[in-house]
Amino acid sequence: MQSRKARRNLYVGAAFLAALAVVAVTQGALERAAAAQGRNGVQAPRFEVDPFWPKPLPNHWVVGSIIGVSVDAQDHVWIVHRTQALNANERAAEVNPPTGECCRTAPDVLEFDQAGNLLRHWGGKDGDNYQWPSSNHGIHVDYKGNVWLGGNGGGREPVMDGLIVKFTGDGKFLLQVGKRAVPIDSSSTEHFAKATKVFVDKATNEAYVADGYGNHRVAVLDADTGKFKRIWGAYGNKPTDENLGRYDPNAPPAQQFRSAVHCAEVSNDAMVYVCDRINNRIQVFTREGKFIKEGIFAKQTLGAGSAWDIAFSRDAQQKYIYLADGTNEKVYIIERQSLQELTSFGDGGRQPGQFFGTHSIATDSKGNIYTTETYEGKRVQRFIYKGIGPVTKQNQGVLWPRSVTTN
Repeated sequence: MQSRKARRNLYVGAAFLAALAVVAVTQGALERAAAAQGRNGVQAPRFEVDPFWPKPLPNHWVVGSIIGVSVDAQDHVWIVHRTQALNANERAAEVNPPTGECCRTAPDVLEFDQAGNLLRHWGGKDGDNYQWPSSNHGIHVDYKGNVWLGGNGGGREPVMDGLIVKFTGDGKFLLQVGKRAVPIDSSSTEHFAKATKVFVDKATNEAYVADGYGNHRVAVLDADTGKFKRIWGAYGNKPTDENLGRYDPNAPPAQQFRSAVHCAEVSNDAMVYVCDRINNRIQVFTREGKFIKEGIFAKQTLGAGSAWDIAFSRDAQQKYIYLADGTNEKVYIIERQSLQELTSFGDGGRQPGQFFGTHSIATDSKGNIYTTETYEGKRVQRFIYKGIGPVTKQNQGVLWPRSVTTN
C-alpha cells in the first residue's frame, strides 16, 4: 500500500516538474520572440524618474505653479514660477502676522546645477526702466546666456501682459519689448498679448515668440533690438483675432491658432515647431513662416488641449520630440520627421513620475528630460535618459527607477 502511494506521488511530482519545464520553455520562447520583435520593431528613448532631484530649497522657500523650464549651455536648469499661486497656508511665515515658521515664497527665477543645488535666484518686481510680467509664463536661456521671460496675466484691460523681457543670468535688465495694458491685436508690431514663450535661434539671432493667450500668432524679432521682422498664423495664414469658439474634434481643422499659441521652437535643420495647444496639434514651418506639415495628438482632448510644450532630443539629428500634455498628464515621445507618436509616459498624481498639469519641458546635453507642473502641481522633475530600447507599451505609465524595489 505504501509502495503504491509512493509511486503515485512520484508520478505526480514528475508531472509537475514536466509542467514547469514546459512553462519555462514557453516563457523563454516568448521572451526570445519579444526580443526579436523589439529588434525589428519600433525603438524609442527610455527614461526613469529621478526622485531625488532637485535638492530642497533653502530659507523655507516654496514655489508656486512652475510655468517654464530651460537648460543653458552649462546644463544648468532654470525655472520660473508664479508666486501668486501660493496661498496663505503655503506661505505662512510671511503673512502678517505670521501663522507659522514655514514657508516663504521663493524668488521668481531659480537656477539649479546638475546635482540639484540652487545657484542663483532673482526677479519678481518692476524695475526703474522695465515692467515685470503680472503673470509669469515661459523661460528661455539663449545661446549668449541671457534669460527671456513671457507673461500672460490680466484680461483685456487694464493690466494684460503685452510684453516680453530679457535679462542677464544675474538678473540685470537688458530689453523689454511691448508693455502692459494693451489691446489684443495680432497685427501689432509693437506689443504682444499674453505671450507664452520665447526661443532664440542662434543661427540668425532671431527671437521666436509664441503669442499667445490673447494674440494668435508667431512673431519673429531681432534678438538684440527687439524689432519685429515677421508674423504668421496657422498654416502660414495672416493671423486674425476672431473667436473660433470651442474646439470640436469632429470639425475640419481650424485655419487659425486657438488660444493659446504655447510654444515656438526652432530645430537644428531650421524648422519652426509651434504648439497650437487647444487644437491638439503641432504645426511645422520654415523660418519664413511657410507651412510644411502638422501632427495631431490626443485629438479628442477638450478643455486645455494636449499640445502644451515641446523639447527636442539632444542627438545631432534631433530625431525625437518630447511633447508635454498637461490635460492627459503625460509626455509623448514622437518621431520628429514623421510626427508619429511612438510611445508616452506618465500618469496623473503627485508621486515622482506622475504629473498634475504637465506644463513645460526641456532637455539637457545628456538627454535627460525636465518637466514642470502648473496648477497645484508646483514642481520640477527630472527623468534620466536610459538609452534607446524597444517600445512594448503605448503608454508606459510611471517610470519608476528599476533599481528601487519595494517589499
